[in-house]
This record gives sequence, C-alpha cells and structure tokens, in this order.
Amino acid sequence: MAGKIEARLQQLGIELPNPPAPAANYVPYVRSGKLLFIAGQVPFVDGQIRHRGKAGVEFSVEEAKAVARICGLNLLAQVKAGCDGDLDKVVRCVKVLGFVACVPEFTQQPEVMNGCSDLMVEVFGEAGRHARSAVGTNALPRNVPVEAEAIFEVA
Repeated sequence: MAGKIEARLQQLGIELPNPPAPAANYVPYVRSGKLLFIAGQVPFVDGQIRHRGKAGVEFSVEEAKAVARICGLNLLAQVKAGCDGDLDKVVRCVKVLGFVACVPEFTQQPEVMNGCSDLMVEVFGEAGRHARSAVGTNALPRNVPVEAEAIFEVA
C-alpha cells in the first residue's frame, strides 16, 4: 500500500528517479540520530548528466531553476533510499544548500534554487519549508550548473 507521500507524488505526476550512485569516495547519505544528510546532487537524468554550463551564459534563470528541480528530485530519491523506501518517515526538510555555477555578475541564485525549494513544499507541504542558502560559484563538478544538498529530519 502506497504511503501518503507516495500518493502525493503520484497526484503531482512525479516519478522519482533511481538514486544516483556516488561519483567519488563518499556515500550518498548519512543518518545521524533523527537527521538524514543528503550529499550534493547534480542534474542526473537516467544515469547521465543532461545539463552543463553556467547560469547567465548557457542557462537563463528559468532554465537553471528547472535544473535545480532535477537536483531536488535526486535529493528525494536519496531520501527515499535513506528511509528504506518510506518517504512517510520524513518529518520535515530542515535545510537545503544550493550552489549555482554562474558568471560573476549573476545575482539570481535564490530564484534558481526555488526550483528545488518549491519541489520540497509541493511534496511535503509545510513540512517541506526549510532554511536555505543559495551560493554562486565559478564552477561545479562536471560543469553542471546546479548542485543541491539537504538535511531532513526523519522518524
């Protein structure tokens, strides 16, 4: 029987991807007490990076926001794995940290990261509202435009 969050995902027309495997010497998530720390997620789609470049050059704000949503989907896939397949164990999304690869004059990192933040609220409602940092940087791994990590409280 599908849980409440799985039903919500279905209602939203969202199918979570398989959780991406780590690209280096780290684990995709760590649980410490009631906190689940999710490692940085990049825009993997079907096991491949589909978006490369920088906001303000190859990506408009809206396009980068869509990439941030993909990162959010990968975060949720890792959360599901870290909760033994049961997203109803999520008490709340505590924090999202987003990195946006961009040109120096680009200042709309918060708008880009709304792609990830909006997803958390769509899926978890009020429990999806979180603290957040949105940081601009000159480069991200594999030339991706967005990377996001998160902390969740779980039961």
